Amino acid sequence: MPTAIAPANGIEIGYEAHGDPEDEPLLLVMGLGAQLIAWPLELCEALVDRGFFVVRYDNRDTGASSDVPGTVTDVGAAIVAALQGEAVVAPYDLSDMAADGLALLDHLGIESAHVVGASMGGMIAQTMAIEHPARVRSLTSIMSTTGEPEYGQPTPEALAVLVQPIASTRAEAIEAEVAGSKVIASPAHWDEEVARVRATAAYDRRYNP
Repeated sequence: MPTAIAPANGIEIGYEAHGDPEDEPLLLVMGLGAQLIAWPLELCEALVDRGFFVVRYDNRDTGASSDVPGTVTDVGAAIVAALQGEAVVAPYDLSDMAADGLALLDHLGIESAHVVGASMGGMIAQTMAIEHPARVRSLTSIMSTTGEPEYGQPTPEALAVLVQPIASTRAEAIEAEVAGSKVIASPAHWDEEVARVRATAAYDRRYNP
């Protein structure tokens, strides 16, 4: 399915819609650096079969969505600072990213939707529910956190995945993604071949460290 582009919240958002627009709308929000294709097509189709109109999209600075000009943030340093309770200055925040997703719903003529977020996407989804409760029919937050320092902190191994150096070649980027996926995946369900196919597809669609 080709990625559509929507003007939303002053930027452009790349998205794909699956199913009947008359069905229950469900918005899928992905995490840090991950593109919309990180939501497997098979999952989208299964949700459609269960009566949902499924929308998955690229967050800003990811995939087919706009790169946001401004200060370049050292994500690794920012994560470490945040975990230590220090203030972080960034070009935008979770409220801006929540507004992106809701502006996409506006573009599609959807007043409210079920919202499912993974990792940082869970934080974005929570922000949608907190700041715009009338827009969220239900909230599902997967492997995410509220930001409370005492809860939901990554293991050292998972944190290392988030702050690893930027790859210099296609092969390095794909291998790093495969290795990282093993760290954060459910041990019973990680498949190296599937992980490599997905990492390759993500790189070739658009690698944007």
